[in-house]
Amino acid sequence: MKLRHWQIDSVDTALNHYASGKRHFLCLATPGAGKTVMAAEVAAQLFEQNKIDFVLCFAPSITVSEGITYTFSNRFKTRFDGVIGAVGCTYTYQNILSFKDDFWQLLQKHRVLVVFDEIHHCAGSSIENANAWGEEIIANVQSQAEYTLALTGTPWRSDKAPIVLSNYVGGDAKIECHYSYGLKEAVRDGVCRSPKLVLIDNDKMSVTDEEKQHKTFESLKALLNESMVSYQSVITNHQVMRYILQRGCDKLNNIRRMNPQAGGLVVASSIEHACQIIRLLREDLNQSAVLVTHKQVKPSGIIAQFRHSSTQWIVSVGMVSEGTDIPRLQVCCHLSRVKTELYFRQVLGRILRVNDASNQEAWLYTFAEPKLTEFAHRIDQDLPDEAVIINDSIYDDFVEINRAKQGNHKREPILSDLHFDWEESASDVLTNLRASDSRDDNTATDMSSYSFEILGKYREQVIASFDVHL
Repeated sequence: MKLRHWQIDSVDTALNHYASGKRHFLCLATPGAGKTVMAAEVAAQLFEQNKIDFVLCFAPSITVSEGITYTFSNRFKTRFDGVIGAVGCTYTYQNILSFKDDFWQLLQKHRVLVVFDEIHHCAGSSIENANAWGEEIIANVQSQAEYTLALTGTPWRSDKAPIVLSNYVGGDAKIECHYSYGLKEAVRDGVCRSPKLVLIDNDKMSVTDEEKQHKTFESLKALLNESMVSYQSVITNHQVMRYILQRGCDKLNNIRRMNPQAGGLVVASSIEHACQIIRLLREDLNQSAVLVTHKQVKPSGIIAQFRHSSTQWIVSVGMVSEGTDIPRLQVCCHLSRVKTELYFRQVLGRILRVNDASNQEAWLYTFAEPKLTEFAHRIDQDLPDEAVIINDSIYDDFVEINRAKQGNHKREPILSDLHFDWEESASDVLTNLRASDSRDDNTATDMSSYSFEILGKYREQVIASFDVHL
């Protein structure tokens, strides 16, 4: 397995970190850079140095877990499924809640490296302020594991809670990453594609209230700030959906002239929304498209089939986000109602993975909603400008919501329910309710007495932070 330069450097940094007597290592690497390969190499070299006996890996979904298993098995050239003779195994974070004491004794009796992919899903600096997964890690891994290797492409949380196993430094509470490899460096090295972000706006939108009074707005920002129209109403508007999908299809068709296997991703806000998008793609725009949601029998199988097919589009509700490896994706239409910077960057990461195709363009289409516009303009920064942890009042509420949603009881794992729908996770819901437009969750109510029409011309702003050539 040939390593990239950053992977070699980060492996050496991690091994030196462990050799100095430190046990917990946090690696920030931009989505699409190849964090799993780096982690597998760290594990292999620790085995070769006779410093560990076993490897435990945790991931946010079954799809990502399967990818980790494949990568580690390929590096070790042996099984990585936890059976007798295997060097390790992979679980989802939701599995953590099912493990009994005899499982955790593995860490007490043996030298175990524990790898956490997308560690930001696990919150807490102590048992008292941890979420359900963070609590298990603090109680059973933090002091028992021989080493831990935490990976993330977005080292902060939307609820501004602390990430488990992490240190924060300075007055602005910045997270301490032991190795950092940002998108700017990855684009420079040819490790990731240089993304183009297209912000779509309209210069005349009309709202008619219950008294039949009309008001027009010259931008999406003005519409959302000065009217009762929610962002959810915008992204579910048929005319608006058709426009952004047409733009995405035009771009994908152009790329497929050189890369016939290139694909596109549409991130939808709900299953009903996704079904509308599928119909538009297939019936209006003559595109091949598949749907994947957590309610399907085996969503990971649908993703795997799409990964190796020539189908043009995959429409996802919370399934194709962080860690999902589909290198042929080169175009994305962001139509989610989730407006957090963490989620925005994770979605962008799905089109950044390079492959052997001749054309390596990456295009993300979304709307000029104020928050998304702000996120797009600072995509070249590895961390948000504001402090990345803790607003106590918000975090205390989050802990209770997250515990209730994830459950605090022990039960045997069931494979069919190990995936957690991250788009609807407690942190995103809470963030949207507190820090975003709460009307987005009540579209039917806020629009029952209003009509919303698109009357003007569309305009677009293209942001290319790493490449001046459009």
